[in-house]
Amino acid sequence: MSGPLHTPLCDKLGIEYPIVAFTHCKDVAVAVINSGGFAVLGEALHTPDHIAADIKWIRERIGGKPFGIDLVLPSSVPEEKSVEELLAMIPAEHRAFEQKIKAKYNVPDPKVRPDIHVWGGLDQRRALNQLEVIFDERVPVFASGLGSPAFLLKRAHELGMQVWGLVGKPRQAKKQLAAGTDVIIAQGFDAAGHTGNIGTFSIVPQVVDAARGTGVPIIAAGGVTTGRHLAAALALGADGVWTGSLWLASRESDVNLPLKERLIEAETDDTVYSDCISGYTMRTTRSPWHNEWASAEAPEVLKPPLQMILSSNYIQGSLDYQRKDLMTEAAGQGIHYITEMKPARQILSDIVEEALDVFDRFANA
Repeated sequence: MSGPLHTPLCDKLGIEYPIVAFTHCKDVAVAVINSGGFAVLGEALHTPDHIAADIKWIRERIGGKPFGIDLVLPSSVPEEKSVEELLAMIPAEHRAFEQKIKAKYNVPDPKVRPDIHVWGGLDQRRALNQLEVIFDERVPVFASGLGSPAFLLKRAHELGMQVWGLVGKPRQAKKQLAAGTDVIIAQGFDAAGHTGNIGTFSIVPQVVDAARGTGVPIIAAGGVTTGRHLAAALALGADGVWTGSLWLASRESDVNLPLKERLIEAETDDTVYSDCISGYTMRTTRSPWHNEWASAEAPEVLKPPLQMILSSNYIQGSLDYQRKDLMTEAAGQGIHYITEMKPARQILSDIVEEALDVFDRFANA
């Protein structure tokens, strides 16, 4: 393929369209890859055995095409702690506030132990154990969603792997470029999940400028949900887009159905930028948990990873009992354009068609 959507990222990955889907659902990843895009599967909430099984499952269904795995590499958490030790570190004041929220909103206790208790962000040992699976499997692309991947570049490159780094500040991009990171994802304030405070239209061209002459592709992230966003990202000098919220309500997504409905109903101002979920600032849909932590009665938010542990029972209980009124999910400011449940293949096709229409309009102006 040639044309306005064929970029150096397409050549680097051997893909048809410069669209990267970040997803926690392997069915979505396979659907996007087999439709001409690229997918990165978020595995930070899974055990090493689970990650290995998911990698095998994906490889059996994509016919040798490349794919990526995303983990977190936290540096500000303990080197090694048991879940019990971490639980014991949560102050009584914060436990009491959690119980107050649960009583006020009748939040049910989870049916199962929250996945957060195996999250790679709990301590450095968990993250490194997950990372070993990525090396053992020689995953084509490793993406670091939180923390710098600089320390693992040499080993990854010796195994023939690409390493991608997600940044929220231009200075972070410069450090990763100097270290030899293969692809930089410039993520703006509009984005879902853990993100910085610089807007997408401000950070992307700055990172593009920093990478000029290096040959390193830059991917734009933050609020990207339409073909117009894709065309705008390419106009800013990016080589592709990183999309996440876009796939949450797809047909293939394993997201809880009431939560899909909540996301489809949500508007841009229903997302909130807060540290009350994980202790890191992140963008999610607003919930009673957010409202209570924004009140004057709330204690100070705990440092990572303790806040994530504290919020986990609330989040898991809302999902287990399908309490739509309580649910929250990482979602970006482009959520306005998520209006129905469509197959991943159609979502990808719609973005491509709209972006090409934009370029045609300018070409014929």
